[in-house]
Order: sequence, then structure tokens, then C-alpha cells
Amino acid sequence: MHFKYNIHFDFMKHSKKFMLFSIIVTLLGVVFLSTEGLNRGVDFKAGTTLDINAGKTIEQAKAKEIITAAGLPTGIITPGGERVSIRFDKVLSQDEVTKIKQGFVTTYGSKVSLEENTVDTSLAQELATKAIYVVLIASVFIMIYVAIRFEWRYAIAAIVALLHDVFFVISIFSIFHLEVNLTFVAAILTIVGYSINDTIVIFDRIRENMRFAKIKTYDDLKHVVNVSVSQTFTRSINTVLTVLVGATLLFIQGGQSIHLFSLAMMIGLLCGAYSSILIASPLWAMMKKNSLNKGRKAAVAKS
Repeated sequence: MHFKYNIHFDFMKHSKKFMLFSIIVTLLGVVFLSTEGLNRGVDFKAGTTLDINAGKTIEQAKAKEIITAAGLPTGIITPGGERVSIRFDKVLSQDEVTKIKQGFVTTYGSKVSLEENTVDTSLAQELATKAIYVVLIASVFIMIYVAIRFEWRYAIAAIVALLHDVFFVISIFSIFHLEVNLTFVAAILTIVGYSINDTIVIFDRIRENMRFAKIKTYDDLKHVVNVSVSQTFTRSINTVLTVLVGATLLFIQGGQSIHLFSLAMMIGLLCGAYSSILIASPLWAMMKKNSLNKGRKAAVAKS
């Protein structure tokens, strides 16, 4: 028996297309990660990063001249108007940092301010390892919670969607060689929270509707999923859009230090909404279909 609910889009009908798209993106991510790797920032790579604010617009060519005059390789220079970020792949001595600052003071005046961030090799490795552990531990606890709150099929579908979101963001950063640092890890953990929240809301509605539905065939099961997703669709989209507006404003107006954090949030939020609606729910239905088949076979055997 079907619910009397007006469905505007058949999510289950197109689920295989969306899953195929996700598989293609995942494979591309694997290729780029295995060949290009990640552009690890100073947080995960030994070296020094200097954030310099001159109070005037800093030209990239002029910044290179100042660094070269100090007897150092130019490093990676990220301009930002009156502020410039310079990353070196080695740990600078205090004398080298002083020479660079003096060069900017000579060129742009006494208002120049400099912020130094240095990470040695052992600390960089420790931070990278702990970042991976944090994401894995969070995923395990989420899976346990969902399995207890719902059932194991919901837990597997939720974790697949969650890991899909995390890997999607990591793949984008690898493909475009964007820098990965501690703020990126913070963005990933935030994305995990929003993604699992969207997924749980839909799963909760599916479980509620399953109580009143008479499921005999896979079509009945697909109808329950379509109804549940349709009932929560507006809420899911509005929740994501609300946070997305804030992340977009931070990306446009925020400083250089949170630029990539905001970008990771924007990508992750969109991906989280997509996976909760078009990956997690259909995947649960596909796993649930096997239990329906087993139930029918058992009934036939008894008869």
C-alpha cells in the first residue's frame, strides 16, 4: 500500500546514475592522489610560512625581489592585496626571517608586520597522522551510534555517504593542487557533522514511514524512500543553503588564513546534501532489498 503523497521527483529511479557519477569522481580522485598527492601546507610539512602585512598593496614581483635579495629561494608566494603569504620548504633561521622583514620595511615602510609559523619534520608527521586518526575515529563512533539508533544497514549507508563526502573534497583539493593544512582538517570534521545530520534526518523519516507501510516488493520499498526524501527535501536544502551562505561570505570577504577552509566547507556542504539524498538512501534500499528477497524465499520454503 502506497502513501498518498505527491512526489515531484523519482529519486530511486535515477539513483544508479548518481552512484555512477560518484564512482567516476572517486576513481579520478584515486588517480590524482596516487600520482599528484596532496599539496601539504606547512602544518603537515616541515618549513616556515611568513604572513606579511604591509599596509599597502604588495606586488608579487616585488616580494620575490625582496626574498631573493635576502639570499633565499622565492618559495610559494600567495598575494592578497596588502597581505602576502610566503611558504618555504625549509625551516628559516631567525636571521633569515629578520632579513626578509627588513627588506619589506625598507620597501613599504615601518608599518610592516610579520607573523611566522614554523613546523619541524617530526611535528609535521605527527600532525598528519593525528589528522587521519581523528577522521577515522569520528567515522567509527558515528557508525556505532547509527547502528544502535537504527540498524546496521543504515550505519553502512551513512558511513559510505560520509566517506564519499570526505574523499570528494580531498579529491578536489588534490586535482587543483590546493593547500591542505589544519584548517582543512577542521573543515572536513565540520562537513562530517553536517553530512551525518542530513542523513540521519532522512533515515529517521524512512524508519517512521516503514512502520505504517506494507512492504511486499522492492517497488514498495522504493516508494517509501521517495516519499521520505521528498518530505525532508526542503528541510535538507534550506539547512545547507543557510550554512552555505555563511561559508560563501567567508570565502569572499574572509582573510587568506580561512580562504581554503571556506572553500572546503562550500564543496563539502553541497556534496553532503547530494550524498544524503542521492547516495545514502538508495544504498540503504538496495541493501534492504536483499532482506525482502530472503523473506520471500523463506516463506516459499515453508509453504
